[in-house]
Amino acid sequence: MDRITAAEVFVTIVERGSMIAAANALDMSRSMVTRYLSQMESWADARLLHRSTRSLSLTPAGEQTLQHCRQLLELAAEVPGAGLLDDKAPSGTVRVSCAQAEAQGLLGPFFQQFLQRYPATSVDLHVSNETVDMVEERIDLAIRMTNALDPNLIARPLGTCRSVLCASPDYIAQFGEPVCPEELRRHNCLTYAYFSSLWQFNRDGEPVSVPVQGNFSANESMVLLNAVLAGAGISLQPLHAVAPLIQSGRLVSLLPGYEADTLGIYGVYRSRKHMSPALRRLLDELVDYFAGIEM
Repeated sequence: MDRITAAEVFVTIVERGSMIAAANALDMSRSMVTRYLSQMESWADARLLHRSTRSLSLTPAGEQTLQHCRQLLELAAEVPGAGLLDDKAPSGTVRVSCAQAEAQGLLGPFFQQFLQRYPATSVDLHVSNETVDMVEERIDLAIRMTNALDPNLIARPLGTCRSVLCASPDYIAQFGEPVCPEELRRHNCLTYAYFSSLWQFNRDGEPVSVPVQGNFSANESMVLLNAVLAGAGISLQPLHAVAPLIQSGRLVSLLPGYEADTLGIYGVYRSRKHMSPALRRLLDELVDYFAGIEM
């Protein structure tokens, strides 16, 4: 973890009188403040604060650590930020986390364009279908598709992802085509492990929900897509991934009168105050990128 940021978090907690006030002052999530404080106490090998429901007070070790932290911040303030020397040409490395499907099919071209446009920058891409600990993994930006974003996170909306219900022509020939959501109950529905098996649709402004089940689920959308292409069942898939397959006839779009729920696409980061110019430019470019593609 960044010791300078941890020092600033600790000093701000002391000056503001609480971790909640420090989180608001630093524009940082409460969980991040707690983790930085825990790491600072680990480095100091001592408890730094006496905590009660109403107040905080420094321990003897905390008083000594506070002095060191303030000295560290004073020294850090004397060093010019290299990334701020030329805001028109951001530089430095941005560590990004995203799921495998987005890394392969959606964001790969974007990152190449971004690096060509800003050659002084570099991207360290962390590909995982699990939700990563941004502090422990030193992630600057996590790209997430969800409708249940943690309210404690700092996130910028990037776009929306539409989903399409689809199956292969072979599956339709063998098992028939559903004409309403209720008929999905009798079909083999392939589901994404991290999402509910209650599929939700909208028809003329009215919500429609149906519980589904099947013999295969996965935590990676490309695995599900390959299973759908092989005729294993019906699945909800991102529009950007299946649009070419539907146009070519390899997949069939189902229930055209029903629109599946969309997912929000967010760029999640740790703090606005400590955002590097490279990260800020990357986020701006991502907003423009998602606005220009069919999702």
